[in-house]
Amino acid sequence: MFMRRRPLARPVVRPAGAPLLRGALVGGAAYAAGRSAARNARREQDQEQAIADLQYQQQAERQPLLREAPAAPPPQAPAAPPSGGQADAGGLTEQLARLGALAQQGLLTAEEFAAAKAKLLGV
Repeated sequence: MFMRRRPLARPVVRPAGAPLLRGALVGGAAYAAGRSAARNARREQDQEQAIADLQYQQQAERQPLLREAPAAPPPQAPAAPPSGGQADAGGLTEQLARLGALAQQGLLTAEEFAAAKAKLLGV
């Protein structure tokens, strides 16, 4: 009359530590891999920053005159030609030579050179 019921499936009992150990291994490996990748990315970023700093310094060392030359005031020529019957030929040629050297160095423009030369010669 009464039939006994048999259980359909017997529950599987797993040891309590196995899933926890597996999770710890997988999580620990993922953490270590992420940490290593972050460390490598930071190292690469530091290297790129150092390279950029060196390039900026080298560029600044190469072009110091280009930044300073426009700010330098042009040299002053004497206000009046030498007075007296004759001009001092040695002093005049030295001044003209200095003006020519300044023009060749690029510190004087052609207009400034012509004006200073005219002032020296009294023209």
